[in-house]
Amino acid sequence: MMPSIHAPALPTDAVWFNVERPLTPDDLRGKVVLLDFWTYA
Repeated sequence: MMPSIHAPALPTDAVWFNVERPLTPDDLRGKVVLLDFWTYA
């Protein structure tokens, strides 16, 4: 049996695009999620 691994909570004070409110891990449960991180230099 595979161990259960839980994702940490997503930051609620970050800037969110294309959503009405910050997402929670429960909102994403059972979905494929792609996180794209970038920075401005």
